[in-house]
Amino acid sequence: MINGERTISRPLRWGMVGGGRTGQVGYKHRTGAQRDGTYRLVCGAFDLDAERGRDFGTRLGVAADRCYATYQDLIVGETAREDGVEVVSIATPNFTHYEITKACLQAGLHVICEKPLFFTVAECVEIEKLAAQKGLIVGVTYGFTGHPLVHQMAAMVKKGMLGDIRIVDMQYTHGFNSGDDVGAGEAVKWRTNPKTAGSTFVLGDIGTHLYYLSEIVLPHLRIEKLLCDRKAFIPTRAPLEDHATVLMHYGNGARGRLWVSSVDAGNMGSQRYRFVGSKASVEWSDSRPDQLIYEVQGEPNRTLHHGMPYLEEESLAVDRMGALHTEGLGDSWSNIYLWIAQAIDAKNRGDEAFLKTHHYPGIKAGTEGVRWLENCVRSADMGAVWVDFK
Repeated sequence: MINGERTISRPLRWGMVGGGRTGQVGYKHRTGAQRDGTYRLVCGAFDLDAERGRDFGTRLGVAADRCYATYQDLIVGETAREDGVEVVSIATPNFTHYEITKACLQAGLHVICEKPLFFTVAECVEIEKLAAQKGLIVGVTYGFTGHPLVHQMAAMVKKGMLGDIRIVDMQYTHGFNSGDDVGAGEAVKWRTNPKTAGSTFVLGDIGTHLYYLSEIVLPHLRIEKLLCDRKAFIPTRAPLEDHATVLMHYGNGARGRLWVSSVDAGNMGSQRYRFVGSKASVEWSDSRPDQLIYEVQGEPNRTLHHGMPYLEEESLAVDRMGALHTEGLGDSWSNIYLWIAQAIDAKNRGDEAFLKTHHYPGIKAGTEGVRWLENCVRSADMGAVWVDFK
């Protein structure tokens, strides 16, 4: 169980690009990073509006002279200091991820970036090589993948409790974009513009969460083919999609289905995962995050509860709140940030043996998410046809 005891020698000096007062994800990053004392917020370029960003940063406790107008100013200012920032989180629109990540790495800074990581696999490969050359970590934030019941499912699959995996069924939908975009906020505008969002809307914005979580639970499965059918029910969002269905064929013969939508009217937002094997099935949803449904063929259905001693050690080791209290998104973010901090600390110490076995969402996880998106777009743009996964 995680209880806040420090697992690295000192807090990492941490900064943010984006995530300011008007941002949607900044607070998730800050609560995740600062919970265990593994990061200390020392600087930021929080906002395109420099004055607003400075006011916001000082209210967070950051010194005014370390609240910068741009990420370029942050890099110049911090690399000139003996006590300068060591790791930077990037919580900005998609089209900026690559340039900011590259600049930070070139300046010798570790990076934690929002998803989708970049626009293309080629960009991911370039950044992976640069990070390796510099001896730096690139982490990626996939929200619920730090939840203990996700790791319970992974342990059950690994130990054969489900048998051979046959069916993968995943859904992440909400209804908050069911209407048109007249008067929409900036967060909607940039997500539905190909110049700033890239080649996808909901596939990249929420579909990559599903895909990466399935990789954690089913690391042995590899997609061989997929078919993606996507549509913009609000025509002004085209050529991007606000709804998509992806069918997948895996190398072991399993079949997968993934549904993402932001026009699921009335749905307040939920993720659902069901993994079906030859012996049993498991199902988990973030709408009931404390419960995992375990169904063994021919036996009564069971509801497993997080934090209980009958769970696998892999789940109990990453639990925070204990069985009596709800374990949610904030706890998952804290785990993700903790694991990335441990990876950064190991990299700084040159402990490559630790990194070989340590789990955290790194550059490869980000790359595979972008690879999946590229294949989805290729299928959809060819008329929703089956394509070999490349």
